Amino acid sequence: MKTDYKKLANQIVTAVGGEGNVINLYHCVTRLRFKLKDVSLAEANKAQIEQLTGVISVVEANGQFQVVIGNAVADVYDAVMAQFSIKSALGSDDDTDQSVEETGQSGKLLTRFFNVISSIFNPIILALAGSGMLKAVLVVLTTYNLMSAKSTTYSILSAAGNACFYFLPLLLAISAARVFKANQFVALCIVGALLEPNFTSLVTKTGTTVSLFGLPATLMNYSGTVIPAIIAIYVYAKLEKMLKLAIPKSIEIFALPLAALLVMVPLTVLVLGPIGVYVGSGIGTAINFVSVHSGLLAGLIVGAFWTYLVMLGIHWAVVPIMINNIATLGYDTIRPMVAAATFASAGVALGVFLCSKNKNTKSLALSSLFPALLGGITEPIVYGLSVKYKRPLIAQSIAGGIAGAFMGALGTKAFVYVFPAITTLPAFFGSTFIYYLIGITLAFVLSAVLTYVLGLGKVGQDEDVQQFEANNHVLSLPVQGTVEALADVNDEVFSSGAMGAGVAVVPTKGELVAPAAGTISAIFPTKHAYGLTIADGTEILLHIGINTVELNGQYFTANVKQGNQVQRGQLLATFDLSALIKADYDPTVMMIITESSETELKIQGLNGDDYSGLLVN
Repeated sequence: MKTDYKKLANQIVTAVGGEGNVINLYHCVTRLRFKLKDVSLAEANKAQIEQLTGVISVVEANGQFQVVIGNAVADVYDAVMAQFSIKSALGSDDDTDQSVEETGQSGKLLTRFFNVISSIFNPIILALAGSGMLKAVLVVLTTYNLMSAKSTTYSILSAAGNACFYFLPLLLAISAARVFKANQFVALCIVGALLEPNFTSLVTKTGTTVSLFGLPATLMNYSGTVIPAIIAIYVYAKLEKMLKLAIPKSIEIFALPLAALLVMVPLTVLVLGPIGVYVGSGIGTAINFVSVHSGLLAGLIVGAFWTYLVMLGIHWAVVPIMINNIATLGYDTIRPMVAAATFASAGVALGVFLCSKNKNTKSLALSSLFPALLGGITEPIVYGLSVKYKRPLIAQSIAGGIAGAFMGALGTKAFVYVFPAITTLPAFFGSTFIYYLIGITLAFVLSAVLTYVLGLGKVGQDEDVQQFEANNHVLSLPVQGTVEALADVNDEVFSSGAMGAGVAVVPTKGELVAPAAGTISAIFPTKHAYGLTIADGTEILLHIGINTVELNGQYFTANVKQGNQVQRGQLLATFDLSALIKADYDPTVMMIITESSETELKIQGLNGDDYSGLLVN
């Protein structure tokens, strides 16, 4: 069934406290990232949001309320923005006055740093991944003589693949200016000066010294660098605020950008740029040193704990290092270690698919396996399987750590920034490619085996017992007990079929559960009867006991509220079975189809017996 993105968007925004509670919103590859005024409003509905069809999980990290959607996140984001007046943290310059920087102005210093890095890199990460993939494809084509590296076709496609990396400082300038609330086009000109031919022609080699206003300026090659642009625009944002206070409004239109260029370009060439290059080079050298001398330990740590960094949202702090390594060293050793964690997550999906007997779980595992293997997208696995069942998280951590240690110890390299996946194998072509293949295979297979052996624990076992079908057209029994025909019920209103077709169950346990996923459409004040509407519009009445309305709620406890989204098998209410019998009330539970769609309904018991025939009165 195709997801109704408009409906889902409305449900999510309502659950997080409404549009008035949202400061801003943006999305990454798989998540809607809300900055909220009052997080407690959303926290109160966290379970409800997680149960929405189309939502994988909810994560709270870095001052954000993150709703994990998966591959359809962009569609849900567009539906939100189309329906609500919510500030977009990925919007135009006009949006930024109350957008992304707000995520960096509150909370602890480390949290603010992670938020800023995430906000800068998130908008350009897909361009980097796409460009990296194109470069990887060209490697394959030329390696196997399917295309000549001297052909004009290769040159043009190579330009397309290289552009994002060569002009990376420009992309960072625009993104950083948006985050730091500076004029994006002036920022682009400041950093663009470092790539302009008149400047680059002076850089005969890195470290060349020239005169600038009589001062010695050490020239650097800034193509593909990361840190210089971010530092320069951070300083420019501060300068711009001071210039706006000092320059009269009547001449600001030309005086401000003129002053900015005259100050920032020389300052960047003299100080900020070289500092950024040396810092980036130093980080790359340090990473390379650790990889060479303690690669096994580094790989063990990254492979085992990368998933946890992603869950906390602090993995963004490592992304610039990886990109900078490729730009300055020509390769990166962290990305293969990350790949160990990625393929270990994919192994979890296979392991869960093999060990689970629940069709819902098996379907989720299979559907999330291929995005992980082919695109490196693992959030549906992490939040839908690993975190939910706990044991698979242990399995993938062990497998990722072992595979990461293997690749780290052998100095496995990535030569292009890509998402680790089967489709991006060419990015790792080189002398260590065989180690990469062995490492990701080890991560995948070992994780699948460990997941299968460890199992899914009690949560998975309960699901296997209570849930039988993934679609909403098969109903489970609402209580444990003995099933009988509705016509045999000792109440003419029900037995006559006047209320609708259904079944009755003489309960052996005082727990009422949802027979299918749906919305609680009604709860009687006496808590003895509940209305449930499932996805296809079918309306179901769950009625506990005969004449129990007379008890005025005594012996009954509701575990849900009207409007709640519930899953099959979720506890709706409890009732004191022994007290009902002692008070001489018939405790028979009726499940009545009060309004049905044209879809044929089936009813299955806990032992798999089919009671569908009892729906006919």
